[in-house]
Amino acid sequence: MNMQVKTHYFKNPKNRDLSEIELDALAQELDAIKQEVIDDLGEKDAKYIRRVYAAVRYTSIAGRACLFAGWFPPTWLLGTTLLGISKILENMEVGHNVMHGQYDWMNDPKFKGQSYEWDNVGTADNWRQTHNFKHHTYTNIKGMDDDIGYGLVRLFPEQRWKAGYLLQPLYCIPFSLLFQWGVAIQNLELGRVIYGKKTWKQLWQEWKPVQNKVTRQLLKDYAFFPALALPLGTALPVLAGNLAANGIRNVWTFSVIFCGHFTKDVEVFPRSVLQNESKGHWYMRQIRGSSNLEGSEFFHIMTGHLSHQIEHHLYPEIPARRYRKMGPKVEAVCKKYGLNYNNATLRKQYGQVIGRILKYAFPFKK
Repeated sequence: MNMQVKTHYFKNPKNRDLSEIELDALAQELDAIKQEVIDDLGEKDAKYIRRVYAAVRYTSIAGRACLFAGWFPPTWLLGTTLLGISKILENMEVGHNVMHGQYDWMNDPKFKGQSYEWDNVGTADNWRQTHNFKHHTYTNIKGMDDDIGYGLVRLFPEQRWKAGYLLQPLYCIPFSLLFQWGVAIQNLELGRVIYGKKTWKQLWQEWKPVQNKVTRQLLKDYAFFPALALPLGTALPVLAGNLAANGIRNVWTFSVIFCGHFTKDVEVFPRSVLQNESKGHWYMRQIRGSSNLEGSEFFHIMTGHLSHQIEHHLYPEIPARRYRKMGPKVEAVCKKYGLNYNNATLRKQYGQVIGRILKYAFPFKK
């Protein structure tokens, strides 16, 4: 199969076209990097995820305890921050990675990918369908990967322009603040109901598990914990702290995910690339459709190591903590085969994302 795309699809000049022989060699080298890590997996990886899991619990307990102290600024800010950190770690370093099956080899029920349920209004089952299957199989294929703009944002010239996109610089702000809600309803495909491609009865059946999850999350954060604070007279600051912590988690997740997928050099592809797609082609598509973020060890942990989005797309089932050491090897392979290893600071990548949001709100074709 030829990776050449139609002329109206942007091709980053930093990437060169590879022959079938080169693509096979690329796959072999990237497979070798993966196998080296698989052969080395063991107790150190298990200890790591257990420590992060414990950190999620302790920061949550400490954060909620501080919020019970009321509106006193230092404790309220500390409590909100700790709770926000807990929610970020749980969603990104634990939930997202565990649900990819990265720790199934431990045979620990707490870290089993198919049964883990995260602290998020979106159901884990829906996430496994929209993200683990659709996004990671059809990465950046227009019409196949729902993560391209999430049905709300035009980020590539290949997306058909509609007048409503003129408002996306404005509605991307509440979208980032409410990002978990976008995750929750993504798999419902509401547009298919509007255009008559799905019945209301089908939507209702799909909505029921989402409704149950949403109800549990709302009761936990905005009823149960505020009710516990009623005897102390601090129910309102507890409720506000929970709301702010969820907002912190949402904005951070939005930022990391958008910076990993929608920077200047990232490409989208037509469905035709799936025709007899080889493993080498699939690997190349992941590299050309992803971007990384530079930062400290703490920064990488707080992103769930999705700061290494390239490595994650190449190896979604490998424990994400391994991506930092795999990165230089992957970068060397990219350089060898003339593929752009898209890596920059959060500030630079986020600036490019904002640029896309602003530019493609208008009917630009390139």
